[in-house]
Amino acid sequence: MLQKTYPYYLANEPVAANTDLEVTDKFSGEVATRVAMADAAAIDKAIGLAVDAMPAMRAYPPFKRQAVLEHCVKRFHERYDELALALCIEAGKPINDSKGEVTRLIDTFKVAAEESVRIDGEIINLQISPRANGYHGYVKRVPIGPCSFISPFNFPLNLTAHKVAPAIAAGVPFVLKPASRTPVGALIMGEILAETDLPKGAFSILPAHRDGADLFTTDERFKLLSFTGSPAVGWELKRKAGKKKVILELGGNAAAIVDGDQGGKLDYVVDRLAFGAFYQSGQSCIGVQRILAHTSVYDALREKLIAKTKSLVMGDPKNEKTFVGPMISESEAKRLAGWMEGAVQAGAQIVAGGKVDGAMFEATLLEGVKRDTDLYRKEAFGPVAILERFDDFEAALAQVNDSDFGLQAGVFTDSLAHAHRAWDALEVGGVVINDVPSFRVDNMPYGGVKDSGLGREGVRYAIEDMTEMRLMVMRETW
Repeated sequence: MLQKTYPYYLANEPVAANTDLEVTDKFSGEVATRVAMADAAAIDKAIGLAVDAMPAMRAYPPFKRQAVLEHCVKRFHERYDELALALCIEAGKPINDSKGEVTRLIDTFKVAAEESVRIDGEIINLQISPRANGYHGYVKRVPIGPCSFISPFNFPLNLTAHKVAPAIAAGVPFVLKPASRTPVGALIMGEILAETDLPKGAFSILPAHRDGADLFTTDERFKLLSFTGSPAVGWELKRKAGKKKVILELGGNAAAIVDGDQGGKLDYVVDRLAFGAFYQSGQSCIGVQRILAHTSVYDALREKLIAKTKSLVMGDPKNEKTFVGPMISESEAKRLAGWMEGAVQAGAQIVAGGKVDGAMFEATLLEGVKRDTDLYRKEAFGPVAILERFDDFEAALAQVNDSDFGLQAGVFTDSLAHAHRAWDALEVGGVVINDVPSFRVDNMPYGGVKDSGLGREGVRYAIEDMTEMRLMVMRETW
């Protein structure tokens, strides 16, 4: 069970300012706990203290940063079940998936601990002409300055970890706004960070009222904004962000191509497609939304995928047999149901699922969805996938690219030529061969193009964004 209340963390310290934020159990709809909310004054104070902490953070040596991250790994292991249950309750994530996310949280902090002592520079040969004779160049990476982080509701542990862990490794103070629907995991993270000797002001974790939340974006004392969430919100935040660096991890309507040579492997392919489409009730920006299958395997794949979709257990996420839990809210389920109904009115057919009850949305498979419908063009962000056929691999690649998004794509093929052609041609941040686009390991560069965002996460790549190159030129004699 969750605690009755949780404080926020201001400059490393817990502050029980109020109990204004109700956090609900997403399956029952009942209030599970209450969380302190920060107002504009608290956010402003946190930013000021982060600025004040910058000299101490800059001087905080890599071995100490590593020790903090290793302490977090140890404590996450010790509080594994608590973290998993909190995630299951506040996000409605099935308990087995919640445990998997805690494991990824641990992995991300482990990688950050390793990277914290590998932030190196380089020597540059400047003697490219006679005028530079006797000059030498050296580059090191230095912390960029205080950072603003805004994390989403769907992976409230691991996507928060992908901001917090690199920040500690890089030596930057940060102020984090966790998603209001799922703040508990981040606050437990704050409780564990507060056990360390990080300099005062190194971190603040502040669920925030709207009247103060603009400071996370507009305040010029921040040198970087990292936002994970919806495209509409993300691009608007970038517009408001001013001179600071902006990293955006946004949405997608990811596609998976099943090539014609996969006839003997369809059981594996179907298992992975069902996972990619319906895992976490489809609330993943790299969830499988479009499935393009070659005509030669389409009918067999369709039959198997329909059966698999119908077999998925929907229900209480605390039950270990549950695969599909509730969506984050009833309003989100209604939004997606409206898109589904619009697709059906335009000629699509529901071949599996389609039932909606409150926030519970059955795993659903459609075919014949028109390419100009919301369900096809926009990010579904729910347990709905679209099945369609193709005859020509090049045409399938073009069809995947016919999207405003470009996060990741999956290609099931035995052809090395097709794999390389997909890597060359697909306008995405990552191409996954012989698995779904939902695949992610926490040290790989992860991010998208087009409306899917700017920049890359993955600990080493995030550290690069949170640090700047500083050049020193030395003249040998004068």
